[in-house]
Amino acid sequence: MKIQNLNPAPDIGASAWWVEFEGHRLLLDAGTHPKREGNASLPLYGAVPATELDAIVVSHCHHDHVGSLPVAVRRFPRAHVLMTELSYFLVERVLHNSVNVMVRQRAELGLAEYPLYTHDEVDEIAPRFQGFRYNREIEWAAHHPLRRGAASPTLEFFDAGHTLGSAGIMVRGQKETLFYTGDVSFADQTLLRGARFADVEADVLLMETTRGARGPSPGYSREAETERFATALERVLKRRGSVLIPTFALGRTQEILAILALLTRQRRLRPQPIYIGGLGRVFTEIYDLQAHRTCRQHPNLQLHEALQLEVLDPHQAQSLKLSPGRIFVLTAGMLTENTAAHDLAVRLAADERHAVFFVGYADPETPGGRLKASRPGQPFHYSRTVGEVTRRCEVLDFDLTAHANRDELLDFVGVVNPRVVVLGHGEPEARAWFATALRQRYPRIRVLQPAPGELIEV
Repeated sequence: MKIQNLNPAPDIGASAWWVEFEGHRLLLDAGTHPKREGNASLPLYGAVPATELDAIVVSHCHHDHVGSLPVAVRRFPRAHVLMTELSYFLVERVLHNSVNVMVRQRAELGLAEYPLYTHDEVDEIAPRFQGFRYNREIEWAAHHPLRRGAASPTLEFFDAGHTLGSAGIMVRGQKETLFYTGDVSFADQTLLRGARFADVEADVLLMETTRGARGPSPGYSREAETERFATALERVLKRRGSVLIPTFALGRTQEILAILALLTRQRRLRPQPIYIGGLGRVFTEIYDLQAHRTCRQHPNLQLHEALQLEVLDPHQAQSLKLSPGRIFVLTAGMLTENTAAHDLAVRLAADERHAVFFVGYADPETPGGRLKASRPGQPFHYSRTVGEVTRRCEVLDFDLTAHANRDELLDFVGVVNPRVVVLGHGEPEARAWFATALRQRYPRIRVLQPAPGELIEV
């Protein structure tokens, strides 16, 4: 078995793994790097042969795992594209939105190479997408004209509990097995139940390491953190302030809406409009429509029925009255420029009654990261378009992650009992922690950290 890391940088970056497996080849994920632009954001597709690929397998529909899928299909035109049936309902909308963002960035930033693919190209490749249920074994290489008559390896999707449609991927051959975690949450979230990876065993484990540099806080529980969020929300609304909750459209938005819906049901939150981004509303409707296919808590909770959701027009962010208290759950988890969330945060920052609640990671070099690090009453550089801002509003950070903590992943390695662990999808310090911890706890397991473009044999 050979594995090549196609992430162009030694960080979380663009998830993409080239795997040669018993004479067959597949690509695990086809992401884009969130901190890079243009061709520099793409995986290192040029490092592998252009035509010798049987299948592209998608773990889930976040951009860092699926954002370059049309480019990968263009590069590997004979490959089938496989994903869970829940990801199948999401993937075209995610890719079309990427085209819209790239077209806008071409105009705003002068990036001539954008868009990296077009709406027409997404439509043309969509018939090649195949969606499968969890826990169904699938032959993925028998269709290849050069492989006919040869036994095909199989793959199976396991519910990863990270976001709608997310999966760990088991690849089984005649002699070897590989398990790829993708992004995984072992703990139940408010809406989705945790990963169903029971009884997973494999020779090689390809594992995410996102939270390797961050240990669980003493006494942390998701229930206590959710209650801290609810109490803080009540406090801001009581003083007639408004709250902005910047979120990513897929996953975090629906998690926060579920919390708000349950608070409304408990009468801790009065029925009121919840302002939401357009893409977040689209994904929320898909969450509701596919609830019967999803392993989730509160299976009968329909978010669009439980809440008064109103899509916020981008121009409203600059003019909508903020008091008495309003709640905004807006797409742009890092307050990216030229978004309603970015503009609204500037308005809220000037008034101590208001608050911005972060519920996920915000890179320090983004407007969101700079706002999170700011101090009350002190000016700071917010963004290129706005410049300096003085923050007077309340800013809080809540650990409502959709990623497994490092101790859970360390325990999971013992369940899988692999001979080799390949570490990826994490910052260098996160992978370093896992490498040390794994060697101490499981000294017989070989631990590998392939650099960008590096091909390893396991």
